[in-house]
Amino acid sequence: MMDQNELFCHSPFPKYFDTGVLCGMKENTTTIVKQKTYTDTKVIDLKHIYKQYDGETVLNDINLYIRDKEFVTLLGPSGCGKTTTLRIIGGFETPDEGTVLFDGKAINDLPPNKRHINTVFQKYALFPHLNVYENIAFPLRLKKASEDEIREKVTEMLKMVALSGFENKSVSTLSGGQQQRVAIARALISHPRVLLLDEPLGALDLKLRKDMQVELKNIQQRIGITFIYVTHDQEEALSMSDTVVVMADGEIQQIGTPIDIYNEPKNAFVADFIGESNIIDGVMLSDYSVRFAGHTFECLDKGFDKNEQVDVVVRPEDVDVVEPERGMLTGQVSAVTFKGVHYEIIVDIKGFKWMIQSTDYVAPDQFIGLYIEPDAIHIMKKSKYSGTFGDYSSFSDELDQLSDAESAEEF
Repeated sequence: MMDQNELFCHSPFPKYFDTGVLCGMKENTTTIVKQKTYTDTKVIDLKHIYKQYDGETVLNDINLYIRDKEFVTLLGPSGCGKTTTLRIIGGFETPDEGTVLFDGKAINDLPPNKRHINTVFQKYALFPHLNVYENIAFPLRLKKASEDEIREKVTEMLKMVALSGFENKSVSTLSGGQQQRVAIARALISHPRVLLLDEPLGALDLKLRKDMQVELKNIQQRIGITFIYVTHDQEEALSMSDTVVVMADGEIQQIGTPIDIYNEPKNAFVADFIGESNIIDGVMLSDYSVRFAGHTFECLDKGFDKNEQVDVVVRPEDVDVVEPERGMLTGQVSAVTFKGVHYEIIVDIKGFKWMIQSTDYVAPDQFIGLYIEPDAIHIMKKSKYSGTFGDYSSFSDELDQLSDAESAEEF
């Protein structure tokens, strides 16, 4: 298992930080690059965390620290261990092995109500028999705070989440976005050091979800506490986070900024899960020279063994469509889909299906050339995920499984 320093890579493209915007990800995700607001003080530190359920390992040697005032997202598919990690931090689960540190002190045996940590769940867990005011005030009433203190803090929270004037409304009459704001206000009214958010946007429609992504980041920056956010949605992770922790199979695959994760994926799983990627088998001939798809290319990577087998990543938006005689590679277009701001083009090159994203239209069955600049090529070491992702014969493993009678299961 790699330690955090190995998993946290640094982008070779600092120019993106000057523009403030990173574009070209899946479905045209745009990440606003914000100035660093977190400190270097570790508030949460997970050391060698293991967890099993019914003999099945769900967390395998998790090592992760989270800094004060940092917005961290645990990102991965269902069953990767991200929610279990969140629940261990919150005290709702106990690790089988390992230590959970809060401000340098072990809290493994500390119950959730004794930790300076609150949680916002996907279903919000609001009290339907209480109005907005009393839902937000509930934590303070448990602490037997005075009415003056409760009134002052509830008013402050309502203003922060833009719900002033909603005090007497029933929570059952509120929209999903309004209910979520009530849940956030209730979680923040007792001033926790850390707020855990377990897929809180999952029940909202697409446009409201995008609005709430911006709202959550703004709230986190205004109040200046640590947010730990769980999602399977890569757009949410890239658009809100200071740091993204990509998980799969109960292990951390990579830790980095959104730009690091996108530009410099550590393995085929990360490259495929974060945006779209063509992942091709290659051979590193020497520093700055790699051979794949029957052609030798210049690249920017070095430090690999001579003739080492590698995975080569080329993002669809980084490929130029040219005339066949100008192409480094040539192939036949098998499908074209209009996506609004670009065309998604599937090209068959020697039996491997490439995805290209281009604003220029090409017709199905047309022969085209592909031109790839050196900085569009990213080299990765082989991993257990090699050969699993990167060919666009289909977009999901599940579709392939549904067509395989021998591996079919009842769902």
